[in-house]
Amino acid sequence: MAYENIDGQKYEKELLDLARKHTTGRGEGKLSKDEVAELFASAHDGPGVTDTERATLAYIRKHFEFTDAAATDFDAKFSKL
Repeated sequence: MAYENIDGQKYEKELLDLARKHTTGRGEGKLSKDEVAELFASAHDGPGVTDTERATLAYIRKHFEFTDAAATDFDAKFSKL
């Protein structure tokens, strides 16, 4: 598993790359409900969500833009971790 350090904190690179891919290029630059589902599917790729994956998801929520529906979906899924 690859990691990326941002301001001294370790985050999962795969999740960050996925969020970046969905918010650059074509489109509105916001994460959609389908893209939020992909993020959580990626975070659940092992036996459970690690602390690093949880921290990465929290970072994504704070630093990336979401559609309103996606934000609601993200918050609901994140609260169940």
